[in-house]
Amino acid sequence: MSVTLQFNGRSLISLLGIIRLLEIFFSCTAFSLAAVYHNYDGNYGAWSMFTWCFCFIISVFVVIMELISLDKALPLSWQDFTSAFSMLATLMIFTTSIVYPATFIPLCKSYNCDYQIGATVMSCLCFIAYAVEVGLTRAKAGELSNFLTTIPGLLKVFEAYVACLIFSLLDRLSYFKSYPGLEWCVAVYSICFILTMVIIILTIGRCLGSLPIPVEKTLVAYNILAVLMYLTVVVVWPLYSFRNTPRPSCTPYPARCAMWDNHLGITFLSFFNLIAYIVDFTYSYKMVFVTTPA
Repeated sequence: MSVTLQFNGRSLISLLGIIRLLEIFFSCTAFSLAAVYHNYDGNYGAWSMFTWCFCFIISVFVVIMELISLDKALPLSWQDFTSAFSMLATLMIFTTSIVYPATFIPLCKSYNCDYQIGATVMSCLCFIAYAVEVGLTRAKAGELSNFLTTIPGLLKVFEAYVACLIFSLLDRLSYFKSYPGLEWCVAVYSICFILTMVIIILTIGRCLGSLPIPVEKTLVAYNILAVLMYLTVVVVWPLYSFRNTPRPSCTPYPARCAMWDNHLGITFLSFFNLIAYIVDFTYSYKMVFVTTPA
């Protein structure tokens, strides 16, 4: 298969192209400001720096590939890839825009916070830019488009990302192995995350439609299963985590306080994913079983 390079200047001057250039500028400026005085220590600092650099690199890759018209030569669904990435970047930058200032601005002196504040502002602007891209590339009602540009497809990215946040909090909780109820919750998080990632990967790899099963109905069935499983989680996890366990004092053992906060964070994230799967099921059901008369 021969690949022909062709300069596509319109990809830069279109509205979507301008938005992507802004994403590159804002993310680059954010990690540059944070790096000036090494304001990225610890786990949260490393996460923030990774997010800005990751989004910057992938956005540059997307712009270059479209500029030289190589996007169509890749063995993947380019529209699904860019849509999934913009949704993921929106979620990652949104998290960073909360975590970074909450961690580093309180630690700096009042007269020496310029770089931290600047990085936060650039991160917030970067989040807005990626959110705008999601809105521009999302499939409109009645429009034939790729799966990951539809609301159910974007929700798949959201569900996988929330599961990753849950896993990051579970990393500090080893006691759940002693309780079958909590083990079930971890199993639900893992099963739903793996299946959701398989759907995303198969879609980007143009393999989902070639499966010897009715894909649309299978996705609806999976969403029903995920909703039922998460319904048990939002009952079982708080029951085991907070029953007769009020929030402990953070002094002199801050680890106990952090553990309780992780419990609470996982509880809220579980509710978020339950809502996402319910909305996902609703839209998927309408797309498959509800027909609109011509």
